[in-house]
Amino acid sequence: MPAIKDILFGVQKNVSLKDYTTFKIGGRAKYFFVAKSKEDLMTAIEAAKSFKLPIFILGGGSKLLVSDKGFGGLVIKIDISGVKIKNNEAFVGAGMGLTKLANFLTGEGLSGLEWAAGIPGGTVGGAIYGHAQAFNIRISDAVKEVEALDLKTFKIKKFTKEQCKFSLKNSIFKNPPVGGEKFVIISAVLKFKKEDSDKIKNKIKEFLQYRKNSHPLDFPSAGSTFVNPEKKIRNKKLLEKFPELNEYNRRGSVPAGYLISKCGISGKKIGKAQISEKHANFIINLGGAKAKDVLALIKLAKKEVKKTFDIDLEPEVQFVGF
Repeated sequence: MPAIKDILFGVQKNVSLKDYTTFKIGGRAKYFFVAKSKEDLMTAIEAAKSFKLPIFILGGGSKLLVSDKGFGGLVIKIDISGVKIKNNEAFVGAGMGLTKLANFLTGEGLSGLEWAAGIPGGTVGGAIYGHAQAFNIRISDAVKEVEALDLKTFKIKKFTKEQCKFSLKNSIFKNPPVGGEKFVIISAVLKFKKEDSDKIKNKIKEFLQYRKNSHPLDFPSAGSTFVNPEKKIRNKKLLEKFPELNEYNRRGSVPAGYLISKCGISGKKIGKAQISEKHANFIINLGGAKAKDVLALIKLAKKEVKKTFDIDLEPEVQFVGF
């Protein structure tokens, strides 16, 4: 019987996944493969199916917590990059880094992705998958079309923006309908507006400065841990105790970091993981943190916010191998 390496040229064994995540946490993948084209991707998935291996699709490694036990299947890292510009539209591979793309667009005098510069590990495919957003701007604002591979039929399908079913930190790719097809994002067409390059550069500098001032960038993390709840708090006692909630009610969204900090657990450590004192919606790796430590802090934050505010925090982080 042939080995997987006989079918999938370039596959690696027992690869440490912590080296491929922004958290710098996680065990080993049984098999690991870098797909640089849609043909690579299809070959890898066919190989995994023939060996009955579970598959995990990896982008830039942000928003990801990998189990200390690792992943007992095939991890396929999407490295399909490259970008072409035509009529203010960018035809871009799913593996293209957001910061790299934002800088490239600056040189082309195209505005609309400045907000994404500086997102650690962010890729176009990952941003579409998780409907990334910041500074009240969403990746869906730029999406015109998405090309994806149907994992069941192996056919390529193109999705309009509406067919992507974008919602709060969600898409059809992240949460397909029950019993529906599952897709892997290959590329996208993003539309932008012409703007003076210097103005674009200044916007990027502003966003980068904000992140530097507000986020704990000196330590590995997965970025924001929880989705900011889009709900209003009606409890009068809570509104009296925390008057800031009135403003958040008007905005229609309560920052998860605010809720966690008001529970008094900012700076809480378990093992080598910590709820950041700088921004409580970040859990940081102080050096040598285990996935179990992060998971314990996630559970603690959910428990305390539920107890104090009666809000169920939804993790934005994806869990792999648990």
